[in-house]
Formats: sequence, structure tokens, C-alpha cells
Amino acid sequence: MTRVAFVVGQYPGAERQRRIDAAMAYASAEVEVGIITVAETPYVYGLTPAEIQLVAPAFIEAFRQAEREGYDAVVPLGTLDLGVDGGKSAVDIPVIGPTEAMLHIGALLGDRLGIIVYHRKLLPFTRAIVRRYGMEPWVVGFRDTGFDLPDLAANHDAVVESFVAQARSLIEKDGAEVILPMGISQCPVHMKPDWLMRELGVPVVEGIGAPIRLAATLVSLGLAQSRGRWARSASGKPA
Repeated sequence: MTRVAFVVGQYPGAERQRRIDAAMAYASAEVEVGIITVAETPYVYGLTPAEIQLVAPAFIEAFRQAEREGYDAVVPLGTLDLGVDGGKSAVDIPVIGPTEAMLHIGALLGDRLGIIVYHRKLLPFTRAIVRRYGMEPWVVGFRDTGFDLPDLAANHDAVVESFVAQARSLIEKDGAEVILPMGISQCPVHMKPDWLMRELGVPVVEGIGAPIRLAATLVSLGLAQSRGRWARSASGKPA
């Protein structure tokens, strides 16, 4: 059995368990999903690149913990791909970023990707993540549902209505062939991808199942990140 660690930060009330449950739904007879906890959280208003970079060390340490505990691969929760770039140098097991996985799997399913974020203020660094992976030519449009992350649960029905409307706009006006929900609190936490695909008529690639199953596939093929690209940090510690 392939063991994939899923790194989860702190969330209020039932929100954390919702994300854990969504991850565990992608376990199977061949893939075990385990949870690694970090003290940091993206569940804040006004998230900026400063907060994103400040939490990277905690996630990199969580990746090291996953390797020590015998996991075969590791995935951080959330489409910010927290700690992923540095983490690939810190451990020898595959480190898969959710956005990284979504973009590449999406590109296997269609030529034109449409991205939907929570709130418009998240668009600049969502575009920056896409640019970092060299996937800008594949993305034909961005939309937002108009709600900040901490407001999603209290506005569930409005979020679903807005997401579906924005996805249809991407499909009908921009010619999107695949929809990528960024981030995971839209789908698969509050909306299931199979339901969305029936509603929209195109593939929906979400940020929990895609990276978990991609990570397991790389393990089964004996593949991990290239040391030609990500040199191993000395003694497993920052260089």
C-alpha cells in the first residue's frame, strides 16, 4: 500500500474536520491517506504573500515529519502550494502541490483551463502561481465567487450559485474546457466534483483528490522530484 501524508493547518470548529474528511475520501485499498498537523492557518481575512511565505517553514518541517514517519509522498492542503518548492529539496519522497497537480492534470483533459478563486483580491498571486508553473498559455480565464475564505461556510448556497454561474461564464464566454476550483474550500469541501461535472458538462479538477492520487501514482512508478532541479539540502536541513 502507498502511504500519502496530507498536511492540514488549523481551522475553526468543524472546518478542519471537513477538510480531513474530504482527503480521507480519496483513500482506497491501494492508497492510505494520513494526516500531518501544522499550527499555521490560511483561514484569515486579507491573506497576502507575506503570510504565505511566513508559513513555509512550518510546512517544510511537516514534510520532513511525513518522511520520518514512513510516508511515501506528501501533499499540503490548499492551492497556495505552501512550502512545496523548498520542500522538494528537504525530503526525498515526492512533494506534490495541489495547484501544480490541478494544472498538469487539467492540461491532460483539455487545452483551455478556467480558474475560479474565492475573492478577486486573490487573483494576483493565483496568476503568479500559474506563471511559476509555466502554465499561463493553458489558462483562458479567471473568475471569483466574491466570498473570502472565512465567509464560505456561512454563505454556502450563495457560493454554490456564484461558482456555477462563473464556471458557466468561463465555458460559454472564454471557451474553457476544464474548470479548476482554487481553492479546495469551494470544491471538494463544499461542492463535490462529480456533481459539478454533471452541472457543467466539462471535467472539474479539484485540489485534494488530484494531488493525493497523483502523488500515489508517482510512488508506484518509482518517481520523485529531480535532484538536477531541486538539490537535496544538507543533512535534511535548510542549506
